[in-house]
Amino acid sequence: MNRQTYWKKWIKAALMRSVRTMAQTALASAGTGAALGQVNWVFVCSSAALAGLLSLLTSVAGLPEVEA
Repeated sequence: MNRQTYWKKWIKAALMRSVRTMAQTALASAGTGAALGQVNWVFVCSSAALAGLLSLLTSVAGLPEVEA
């Protein structure tokens, strides 16, 4: 696999992981807020964004979906 193909696959896989992580975090945060009676959307969005960023940073360590 050449370098350009590797990076395209890596970016796609890392972004997909990040989006899934953000969606999971947003759903969990909104669900918890709804159960308590009030959803704090600023908290939901900020926690989802932070989870997405941390997912991208974790992907730097390596992605099993992308072979070296």
